[in-house]
Amino acid sequence: MPRGNIDLDGSNLIVERGVHAPSDLTIVERKGWGHPDTLADHLAERLSRAYSRYTLREFGVVLHHNFDKLALLGGCSEVRYELGRVVAPVRVLVNGRAARACGGVAVPVDQLITEEVTRFFAERLPELDGRLSIELNVTSNASPGAVLTGNGPTDRERWFAPRSSDDLRERQQLLANDTSLGTGWAPRSRTEHFVGTLVDHFSSPNGFPFFHPWCGSDVKVMAHGAGRELDVVLAVPQKCVHVASRAEYLANKDAVLVECGRLATRYLPEVEARFRLNARDLPERDELYLTYTGSSIESGDEGVVGRGNRVNGLITPLRPMNVEGANGKNPVYHVGKLYNVAANRIAQRLHDATGAYAEVHLISATGQRLDRPWRIVVRLADEGDDLADDKLRALLLETLDTFPALTEEILAGDGPALA
Repeated sequence: MPRGNIDLDGSNLIVERGVHAPSDLTIVERKGWGHPDTLADHLAERLSRAYSRYTLREFGVVLHHNFDKLALLGGCSEVRYELGRVVAPVRVLVNGRAARACGGVAVPVDQLITEEVTRFFAERLPELDGRLSIELNVTSNASPGAVLTGNGPTDRERWFAPRSSDDLRERQQLLANDTSLGTGWAPRSRTEHFVGTLVDHFSSPNGFPFFHPWCGSDVKVMAHGAGRELDVVLAVPQKCVHVASRAEYLANKDAVLVECGRLATRYLPEVEARFRLNARDLPERDELYLTYTGSSIESGDEGVVGRGNRVNGLITPLRPMNVEGANGKNPVYHVGKLYNVAANRIAQRLHDATGAYAEVHLISATGQRLDRPWRIVVRLADEGDDLADDKLRALLLETLDTFPALTEEILAGDGPALA
């Protein structure tokens, strides 16, 4: 495989051409809107956006923050046919850091967080009816590196306690905050597209649940595809207040399976698709995926940022991935967020230009220019006829130079998260 090193205006670009495209063997997972890990991801991102928008409006800048270590601890519920209740609240552990003032003007961090958490769960799981225990563990402590040499605070200590926006280092130059990486690839296989469509159809409020109020949002799909065969294991909960009996629960399961078959015929007509639904059900013992809120977070399950879908919305062990939890990270300079979004976009553009498989890894070195990664690794199935080195360089620079606009795009987004 031909490989070349190219200087990219301060970045070291490694290009590998003629790599083997992935086979048709696919393993793909996606967690739906009500899955505890997805709830944690989406809530962390909502908190980052709310804080960013507030400080941008009040001070003209996004103040330093990160909420990407947020966790949810499941409550306790009682479920019966046509009846249910929350016995113990869901605990929301908001862990992270945030500037609580700028130039002596306070930022109402605790109020912002509490209001956003309450609003989020009212939208996502209204049956909880505010049964939340919100625990705030948000500091303004500086990162390591502040060596005291006098009586006054160090520059680093002002990161989360700025005297004015001039104390924000990124106002002078955007630098990578960490040594980390972003990963992207394209194109998705038809199976990967189908799994995304399937989960969103059953878990989003405008999909299947809109016409079937018994359908909960804690949906999860695991699929294995090879050639013209596809096997899918999926979990789709039901809401107990809309289910009168075991027989009705089983009839609803049949309706889900019929809908799965309809979608498979539409999106994968040449594939033999088999579906297994709620595999742990034991109907004869009334052990069923029956919930009060539509999510297992109501009863014992936990959710943590970064344990769910990647930035592209999928979990794909046979594809390149990294373990960064992007949601809740600062959208101005945090490479764990920006590099993953950018890598996916670059990979898609490379695929569009070549018609072949493309893989991109952006690797940062902390303190280096954000828009010039320490290493850029590009792997292409294309041999080079469709995308010469000069065109590749231009495409990469065009994307990397748009990081400020990417921040604005993230903050302007109305979607649940990055994916």
